[in-house]
Amino acid sequence: MNSSSTGQGRQGPGDLDEDVRAELDTLRDSIDNIDAAIIHILAERFKCTQRVGQLKAEHSLPAADPAREARQITRLRQLAENAKLDPAFAEKLLNFIIAEVIRHHETLASEATTAGGPGNAD
Repeated sequence: MNSSSTGQGRQGPGDLDEDVRAELDTLRDSIDNIDAAIIHILAERFKCTQRVGQLKAEHSLPAADPAREARQITRLRQLAENAKLDPAFAEKLLNFIIAEVIRHHETLASEATTAGGPGNAD
């Protein structure tokens, strides 16, 4: 007989022990709080990168900075290793964020060019 025919197989969501359900709920509440914190931290990061993009646009600097990006990837991979997080995952996440930042910077540069660039009277 296998375990499912003896009633000892996988339990459905309604069959969980109260202690297990309580622990799951507590952990999920923590996950929800962490997710909210991540969103707020990303919003703060993007406020800073928005200002960087404005400065780059005002001074006709390129949207991307490959040397800085490489340093950041190396730094984040090391932080991830120290935190016992997969460094490849951390790199993928940072690359995703960097791509979005560059997109914003390119938009700001395009708007600055369209508006007449640095020294515009507006």
